Amino acid sequence: MTSKQVVQPTSPSSTAIAPPQAVAIKDSPAVERALNRSKIYLLFSWSLLYPEDEEFLDYLQCGEFVEDGRAALDGLRLALDGIGGDRANQKIALMKKQFDQIEKLVSAECVNWQIGDLQTEHRRVFTNVITLDCPPYETLFGNDHVFAQSHVMGDIAGFYKAFGVELSKDVHERLDHLSVELEFMHFLTYKESYSRCHDGIDKTEIVVDAQKKFIKNHIGRWVPLFCRMLAKKSDTGLFKLIADCISEWMDFEVAFLGVTVQPYSEADYRPATFNAPEGQTYECGAQDKGNELSMLLSEVGAESFMDQQTKEKAGEKSEGPVGTA
Repeated sequence: MTSKQVVQPTSPSSTAIAPPQAVAIKDSPAVERALNRSKIYLLFSWSLLYPEDEEFLDYLQCGEFVEDGRAALDGLRLALDGIGGDRANQKIALMKKQFDQIEKLVSAECVNWQIGDLQTEHRRVFTNVITLDCPPYETLFGNDHVFAQSHVMGDIAGFYKAFGVELSKDVHERLDHLSVELEFMHFLTYKESYSRCHDGIDKTEIVVDAQKKFIKNHIGRWVPLFCRMLAKKSDTGLFKLIADCISEWMDFEVAFLGVTVQPYSEADYRPATFNAPEGQTYECGAQDKGNELSMLLSEVGAESFMDQQTKEKAGEKSEGPVGTA
């Protein structure tokens, strides 16, 4: 599948020579699991972007969206090897049924859509401005104040920088948009498959650990609530089915990775105000010394990467926020 990439590497991929056991590793269940998870993340990421051209609509109408989703789920189920237990298998079965529903919807309605119809449906659900019914932005969940939003945004940016990715110039979204965060997970899971073939266990563990932390501290917390809000707002149609599917996928990932997540509830959805709580100040978590993210940045060499980026921009005049992670 080809698509507009939400996140892009900031440096060329390495051309490391595979070790002698590479052939056996490439066929291992662990690599298959990573590749199929990567595919599913990419499908969901693409489905939530505003359709500026016919690429995604064509992909949906020709049936490849559903076919690729089913194939990834089947491959993942066969390679699970008991990971995630019965819960993981149940979630895969539920998602396959939801892909069946998407196929029926496409055959009955979407097959005759023009690009304007898909754009209209997207606007119906998400509107032209940030909708408060189901905003696809993480920082609008669980943060009472804009200072807390900055804290979360800084943490997200730190993850992106740690792995040398930035927003594509073709995508006009914020760092905390769900599509961007899902494609970052696509990137991490794909990187895991490459690392298992070429880099060895230590670097692989760093990538897997990053996946766990990003789910525990970010998408695992706010996406379940967002999906419920999206399903309610859309009521019927394509985005209702996608919301249900992503919700099951989050449950699968929590079980598969074995992480404990504290998801937000409806009471945690409070769009931020501009007033700081009395007697409190906020600092960006990505700058704290000794926290988990700082250690992760150090492990993957991100400190030197960020130092280099700072030096390159040292002589540039500040023009406000830019679309880079």
